[in-house]
Amino acid sequence: MMKFIMATLLIGVCAFGDTIFAEPEPAIDNQRKIVFSIKSADEDEINHVLSTANNVLKFYGPEKVQMRIVAYYHGIKAVLKAEKNIAIRVDALMQYNVEFVACGNTMKTKEIKEDELIDGVEIVTAGIVEMVERVQEGWVNIVP
Repeated sequence: MMKFIMATLLIGVCAFGDTIFAEPEPAIDNQRKIVFSIKSADEDEINHVLSTANNVLKFYGPEKVQMRIVAYYHGIKAVLKAEKNIAIRVDALMQYNVEFVACGNTMKTKEIKEDELIDGVEIVTAGIVEMVERVQEGWVNIVP
């Protein structure tokens, strides 16, 4: 019975081997460019995006990834200082050079001042346009 279990595990390992990288493989001088968006104020959804970003960083290594997370609409909550639990996670990702971007249009609509944002968050005119332009440049848009 033990031999059967070991053989089954070995087959599973062979069938589900490591990811094969596309050429050119990710490297410091050939970073994967990834953009996420956060548009919901739902904390589970925000945390899911942040966890997914963290998992991607762990897989590739932060030196092989260039990552931007764009917060717009109700998702602007993700980059507000007042959201302490989320802000801790955002700050931790920023330590690995993940760039966070706030939508200026959303800030105007919701009357959010720049000093209400987590330090280091970039403001762009329109979050959706930021997404479009990054994808146009070849960035991968991940929607977890």
